[in-house]
Amino acid sequence: MPKMKVKGGAKKRFKLTASGKIKRKHAYKAHKLGHKSKKQKRVLKGFTVIHKADETNVKLALAMK
Repeated sequence: MPKMKVKGGAKKRFKLTASGKIKRKHAYKAHKLGHKSKKQKRVLKGFTVIHKADETNVKLALAMK
């Protein structure tokens, strides 16, 4: 049986943490930043862990299952 391939888009968008969780960047930080407050931009700057409901699909895209 052939190996499962990793989806290229998922490879670029998701990273694994040391504990094995999958992290992602926040949305709404790419453009139109002029009207957003400093606080909003600062909060969106970091990473967050993906939601449990999305975990299965992301793992399939990353060929982890």
